[in-house]
Amino acid sequence: MEPHASTRNDSSFDDPGADHGAGDNRPVFSVSEISGLVKQVMEQSFDHVRIRGEISGFKRAASGHLYFSLKDETAVIDGVCWRSAAGRLGIRPEDGMEVVATGRITTYAGRSKYQVVIESLELAGEGALLKLLEDRKRKLAAEGLLDESRKRDLPYLPEIIGVVTSPTGAVIRDILHRLADRFPRRVLVWPVLVQGDGAAAQVAAAIRGFNTLAPDGKVPRPDVLIVARGGGSLEDLWAFNEEIVVRAAAESDIPLISAVGHETDWTLIDLAADVRAPTPTAAAEMAVPVRLDILARIAELDARQVRGLRRRVDGAKQTLSALGRALPNLGRVLEGAGQRLDDWSERLGNALNVGMGRRRQRLPARLPRPDRIVRDGKRALEREASRLDRALPRLTGSKRDRLRQMGQLLESYSFERVLERGFALVETAAGKPVFAAADLTPGEDIAIRMKDGRVGARVAGAAPAKPAARKPAKKTPGDDGGQGSLL
Repeated sequence: MEPHASTRNDSSFDDPGADHGAGDNRPVFSVSEISGLVKQVMEQSFDHVRIRGEISGFKRAASGHLYFSLKDETAVIDGVCWRSAAGRLGIRPEDGMEVVATGRITTYAGRSKYQVVIESLELAGEGALLKLLEDRKRKLAAEGLLDESRKRDLPYLPEIIGVVTSPTGAVIRDILHRLADRFPRRVLVWPVLVQGDGAAAQVAAAIRGFNTLAPDGKVPRPDVLIVARGGGSLEDLWAFNEEIVVRAAAESDIPLISAVGHETDWTLIDLAADVRAPTPTAAAEMAVPVRLDILARIAELDARQVRGLRRRVDGAKQTLSALGRALPNLGRVLEGAGQRLDDWSERLGNALNVGMGRRRQRLPARLPRPDRIVRDGKRALEREASRLDRALPRLTGSKRDRLRQMGQLLESYSFERVLERGFALVETAAGKPVFAAADLTPGEDIAIRMKDGRVGARVAGAAPAKPAARKPAKKTPGDDGGQGSLL
């Protein structure tokens, strides 16, 4: 700091209002001035640095800026990554990740702190990458994305194969050449980056894009997917270890073959895929069978089927011959049957003549004519009808006379006839008949019914004492005491 401060002209630091000590001509700085000088010196001296350390206290602000610290065994430095640079980072920062940060040193006057403005991040060495890989593997396994139970069988002979890889590398040529040799199929290629910034997002988008295709659309949906890339270092294959790629592979409804790197390489997509192929060429071999092998197998099965049918036919012929030898001679059987037929035919004719003769003898000598039978029946019916016509008036007349007599007798028993002979019927005001004087109360309104109408009356005097109830004498039939019942 001293060389930089001493180069300034002393007059440029004079403050008219400053209070200088006696004999002290050193300038007095304001807080803002000294903060600006420190910022200028720091940025000029450390305008491009690379710092290795462990990420701590990582957080992403709502604005999109990233804030964290880099630390080692003895020191800590704050770091910030602006939103414009955060989108270009090749890795996603996490606490505990050992990285190499590239940027510049600056100060933050609001807190009197210095910090590194990060422009890029990279993992610090293969050991850090392996640790991050193991941590991510445990996390995804805990979610069940790597379970063997999720894996599905590949279709035996897919019609369409989708390939997610770089369109310019040797991988796609190897896959197409191998498919053409084994069993030519239709191939849909989704070109993607397989390394560097944006590679993971493109691979995940390609897997999800193939799954969104309609089976009968203009671009048909593949029956199997191959995600392929050539060999490389752990850093080169890192895009296939990103969570977004692993999740897309685990969520794929289309069976997926992972063919990333060489046989000794492995990535997290290998664990999430339904099948892992050691190389892209091996993935093509897994996707389709060998056409010549299938034709040879079909020819073999066809030959076996022909041999089996021939053996079965030969066996049936032998069985039929054996059964035929046990059967009687057909001509002789027909001869005996023909003779029996002739015999029974002759006997049937004789029996028919005899039977007809017997039945003819049972018939009467002369059968009546049908028209005579009908005529006689008609005459008998007319006689019965005439008798019925004569009997019906007599029967109904006698019934009518008896009904008239019964009606006259019932009319003579009616109490209205009794009233016509001078009798009267005493009724209460409610219209109920009164049978005894004891049933009336002095002052009670009554009605007297005679033959020509009803008149009102009121009971006068004291009510007579009610006689003791006695059992009425049993009357002999027809004895009405000289007078019939009024009711």
